[in-house]
Amino acid sequence: MPCRAARRLGRRGAILLSFGSLWALYGFGQLMEPLPSNDGVRILLHLMPLDAWAWCWIACGITAIAASPLPQGRDWFGFPALLLIVAPWMCSYLVSWWPLGDNPRGWVTALIWAVAAVPVIVVAGWQEPLRPKELRLDDER
Repeated sequence: MPCRAARRLGRRGAILLSFGSLWALYGFGQLMEPLPSNDGVRILLHLMPLDAWAWCWIACGITAIAASPLPQGRDWFGFPALLLIVAPWMCSYLVSWWPLGDNPRGWVTALIWAVAAVPVIVVAGWQEPLRPKELRLDDER
């Protein structure tokens, strides 16, 4: 059963499912137990309260999860959904470090979120490899 599900998802779907789950869990964590310090996201909190941001994380995660079983080409909306929430979070941490200077470790957190976005960007451009059945069909043509 897990192998069949993995074949159905493919590599792109696996990334969408795993990162979507991570984003949704992060949002849920913010609802249940908010960050101990809001220094890094203080700028974002001027736009919306933390609960609203948490729901944005959850919505972006669920969007990516919903796109995960779709075939390549139809799964496109899951990748920007993952990046949509990371970008403001990363920028907020970066600005809290420099130029505001009130969060000396803000650059570390900004870099962590930037690095987390890299696999999403890379996989969004991948072509899903042909499955063995599809390879046989191509050979017969």
